[in-house]
Amino acid sequence: MDAREVSALYDSMRRYGIPGELVPVDASAPAGDWVVVDPVDQQDITTDVLARVAAAERQVPTRGFVVSR
Repeated sequence: MDAREVSALYDSMRRYGIPGELVPVDASAPAGDWVVVDPVDQQDITTDVLARVAAAERQVPTRGFVVSR
């Protein structure tokens, strides 16, 4: 993922409570590629996080009100 996509992924991770830290692959080039790392052991978890965000965004609310007119 590139720097343009980081903000949207960060927002989704926070919205759905998905843990992880977004870090650039090359710290000297923050406009380049980024990955998501586990905050505990610093392992790359980008694929898992992207899958969890995609699954969370596909879910429809199970509770709510329906107002008919």
